[in-house]
Amino acid sequence: MKRSRVVVALVLLVVAAGSVAAVTRLRRGGSTTLPTTVVARTTFVDYLQLRGEIRPVKSTVLSAPMSGGSDLLILKLGRNGAVVDAGEVVVQFDTTNQQRTLEQKQSELKQAESEIEKAVAEQRRRVQAAATALEQAKSAVARARLDLEGADLRPRVEAEHFRIKLVDAEEVVREAEHKVEAERASSAADVASARQKRDKASFDVRETERTMAGMTLKAPAKGPLTILPNRRAANAFAQSAPEFRTGDRAFFGAQIAELPDLSNIQMTCRIDEVDRARVERGRATLIRVDALPDRELKGTVKDISMMARPDFTTFPPTRNFDLTVAVGDNDSRLRSGMSASARIEMDRLNGVIVVPATAVFQRGGAAVTFVIKGSAIETRSVKVLRRGRDQIALADGLREGERISLKEPEEALR
Repeated sequence: MKRSRVVVALVLLVVAAGSVAAVTRLRRGGSTTLPTTVVARTTFVDYLQLRGEIRPVKSTVLSAPMSGGSDLLILKLGRNGAVVDAGEVVVQFDTTNQQRTLEQKQSELKQAESEIEKAVAEQRRRVQAAATALEQAKSAVARARLDLEGADLRPRVEAEHFRIKLVDAEEVVREAEHKVEAERASSAADVASARQKRDKASFDVRETERTMAGMTLKAPAKGPLTILPNRRAANAFAQSAPEFRTGDRAFFGAQIAELPDLSNIQMTCRIDEVDRARVERGRATLIRVDALPDRELKGTVKDISMMARPDFTTFPPTRNFDLTVAVGDNDSRLRSGMSASARIEMDRLNGVIVVPATAVFQRGGAAVTFVIKGSAIETRSVKVLRRGRDQIALADGLREGERISLKEPEEALR
């Protein structure tokens, strides 16, 4: 047991001696073993990094019709990114149900037109019959008046009989006249009802034809086509929804494709509520599109929403503000929906000592740097003037041209 303890003690002593020697070599040869940088007096710029996508200021969205059913089958769909001409078919939905409905409505329209012809013929017959009865009644009145003209030469009883007969004949004429008017009004009502039914059937035909025409979406102008994501087919665990494809089903009013006007573009993104108060309209912004790594676009903050909305893509959900950046530059390679990053200039200081953020460390609550002086390393306290995401502006502690370490010596040793 004693021999084992002696061995362990010797091992620990050797390890400690090796550590001390390694630290000594690190401090003496720090200029060659540590990553370093040179302190510079330059312009300090603090950026806020945001992610978003390129969107046109103006665009035409082609949506599924609001009528025609709640489950529309896409039979034909343009290719994403293709340039389409004005009037070219972009989306074609299945019109089988609408075609069946149209045939039914056209049959109802023909039947309604036939009923109008029948109603008009019946109107003529009934009015003609009433008119004939009226003429007969008028003839009876005329005969009764002729019989009554010689009543003075006939017995009194017979003369009274002729007068009563004339009164009855005149009453029959009045009834016949009323019947003619009633037959005309009744027949006109029947014809109007048949015409109203015909008008409704005609409206149904036109509405069905309009619905069928809406099942074909055409490009209103020439431009690049962007197929939009199918939110209905999105996976709960996926980051984004797949774009619409031929054979997919869309609900009424769903946005299928977009024809963007890429002559005027912008970048849309979301900003955390912590940074909302720091960002103002008009801030200079540098934009780098993922698909265009060889170019950096210039822009300015155009608009920031006044109300926050929850972002359910993170858990727990965060509250963000919508931010729009107007892009001053343009490129023919840009397409709507391209992912991009924006660097919004938050602060700028000219002619100050600037060091990387990784070169300033915390020791005992104070900010320090490790200055390389030949083969030695000096721990020096510094005063931070402004702290950014990647750089730190110092008010005191370092001079221009000095070399500092980007890692703690002990951390580099470990």
